[in-house]
Amino acid sequence: MPHRHFHPRTSVQEVEEGFRLAPKFGADGLIPCITTDASSGEVLMLGWMNSDALRLTLDTGHAHYFSRARHALWRKGATSGLVQRVIEARVDDDQDAIWLRVEVAGAGASCHVGYRSCFYRAIPLGDAADASLHFTENTKSFDPVAAYGDAPNPTQL
Repeated sequence: MPHRHFHPRTSVQEVEEGFRLAPKFGADGLIPCITTDASSGEVLMLGWMNSDALRLTLDTGHAHYFSRARHALWRKGATSGLVQRVIEARVDDDQDAIWLRVEVAGAGASCHVGYRSCFYRAIPLGDAADASLHFTENTKSFDPVAAYGDAPNPTQL
């Protein structure tokens, strides 16, 4: 498989209105990636990619991310079977964020906790600012212990 090449960032004009992919990775070598369901538009997760994860995602059509907790590259669904097949990949105006529209295999979930979306709790606004988080999903899509084994060590989160 050919190794994808990212172009250098030569000018604001080229980055913002040109036809070349020139992603801007942060000082840590990472770029944020918002992942949504291709059919519903629901936000499934926010992940991070290093250059290898972005290349693998674009080359294979399956979402790859970089785990900041484990300091490792990973393919979404490699353990759980909840593979994210990329339908469309976009880059934002200054090429420092990625957006993936995906179809998710299996239970259609993307959260390692077992919910469909990693954004399964709402934060109270205004006068209710001290209130508890509100769960927007009441049922887990899959059993995370069956998919991943025991719960992760909180120091690894």
